[in-house]
Amino acid sequence: MQKLKKISIQTIRKILQKKGYKVLKKNDSSYNFYYTAFAGLLLISFFYTVPIVISAYYKVFEKNKIVINTSNKNFNRVLTGKEIEIEKSTENDEVDYNELFVDIFNFDLSEKDTVRLSASTIEQLFKDEDYNLKDIRKNKLVKPISIDILPSEIKTIENTKRRKELFIQIILPLILDENKKIKIERKMLFSILNKNNNSDEEKNWLLSKFKQYGVANKDLTTLKIRMDEIPVSLAIAQAAKETGWGTSRFAQQGNALFGQWTYDGKGIKPAGSEAGDTHKVMKFKILKASVRAYQRNLNTHKSYKKFRKVRAIQRDVYGSLNSLELADCLDKYAETGIEYTKILKKIIEQNKLTDFDDAKILPSSQREKNLI
Repeated sequence: MQKLKKISIQTIRKILQKKGYKVLKKNDSSYNFYYTAFAGLLLISFFYTVPIVISAYYKVFEKNKIVINTSNKNFNRVLTGKEIEIEKSTENDEVDYNELFVDIFNFDLSEKDTVRLSASTIEQLFKDEDYNLKDIRKNKLVKPISIDILPSEIKTIENTKRRKELFIQIILPLILDENKKIKIERKMLFSILNKNNNSDEEKNWLLSKFKQYGVANKDLTTLKIRMDEIPVSLAIAQAAKETGWGTSRFAQQGNALFGQWTYDGKGIKPAGSEAGDTHKVMKFKILKASVRAYQRNLNTHKSYKKFRKVRAIQRDVYGSLNSLELADCLDKYAETGIEYTKILKKIIEQNKLTDFDDAKILPSSQREKNLI
């Protein structure tokens, strides 16, 4: 047998190259490996560092910084026997009055052609709609019936129970509706607080609420404290006290349910005022505007800072509001001070007004139902 000739690697390489094959050196393979590894490392580094850079940008340059909501922390502290961190929910004392009541005055002026219905007509309307307080106390549902002006005949209703029931029936939907608006806005606020970044629309909404609640320096803690509901039983009790269950001159002539003062000359002069007295009782075109102004007053005026502080604690710790405790914080609402708060609590208890604190007004549209 003929011996095969030894063929070198170089000879084989030349043969393959002549046939069109590309032959790489071993070093070339190593080079490709290191090149691929280096490129992969660069990509990994890029995607790792980009989120860090973006986060740093928002922290340094973003003007409207949003904080995370920790409103339930006090509840956990109570469960563990620790003291409540009241200093963490401190409201800014400053109040910006520039646009505090703009939406209320615009809302009031937009209501035209209001009609004063008689007491009998209103009572018949409530009967036709099957709207009565007994069912509400049981089912906690209120139909969205809006009465713009108190009937003048309410003063002549001799039966005290009937007069009180009619008064409550008229103002209850108005109070609940305004509370519902605040509840929806508060829900929106917390939704914004729980986001890392916010849209321009959300930022503009926040700016409008800072103005609406007189919040200086865009303080989010202050806005959260001020933007909250007024217990229904407390609002009814104050309206009853201030108007004599709807019979006062201020209520009949100016739809003033809460006796708020004004110094701009657009109000009703109290009887027996001295020559030097410049204050008047604020008047409104419709009752609903009076309710909104009352809520804005309690939610912003410096005299009721204690009220808002206690309300914030109740909200954070218990998740609900106690009108009898909050009534104690309204000693500055009237000149009689503590006696005034005692009367409010008496009205609440004697008329079982706390039955309405957890009542809900039925939505007037599907969109509203989705928001609630």
